[in-house]
Amino acid sequence: MTPLKYLTGYQQEIQDQVSSLLSDDKLKDVLLKRYPKPHEIRTDKALYDYTMAIKNQYLRKSQPLSKILFDDKISLSHQALGLHSYVSRVQGSKTKAKNEIRISSRLKRVPEPFLRMLVVHELAHLKEKDHNKAFYQLCCHMEGDYHQLEFDLRLLLTQIDHHSNPYT
Repeated sequence: MTPLKYLTGYQQEIQDQVSSLLSDDKLKDVLLKRYPKPHEIRTDKALYDYTMAIKNQYLRKSQPLSKILFDDKISLSHQALGLHSYVSRVQGSKTKAKNEIRISSRLKRVPEPFLRMLVVHELAHLKEKDHNKAFYQLCCHMEGDYHQLEFDLRLLLTQIDHHSNPYT
């Protein structure tokens, strides 16, 4: 069996359980039981509204976002499903900064909790640039099941790598 690249940081017994589910072709069933259907957010406008609702609930006083969109160019070869960019531009004698969030188009056909987890992750970068303890505390504040959802998304990516996406 090929290595479980999305689960390399996890304990060997967890990797063995996932390998067993994959070899028995049952990982898909586990995911579908826990998360039965994909979300309905398909357009950049819908993603913008969805992200801004979360931002306004938890990060009202943070820096504004100039762009939120699905991006076809983001792939797992970049080790990312979402990107937060801080773009500085010089305009005359002033420097303007813009925050942008780009979410991989691969996430158009996943359950809503996975999309929320990734949006929360990218929004947390507005306050914390590095993946440190404060960053993950903020993620957990905005999404209580953050770590479980991250793990389950890794399971989905593993399923996609070895078989197919159960949500397409």
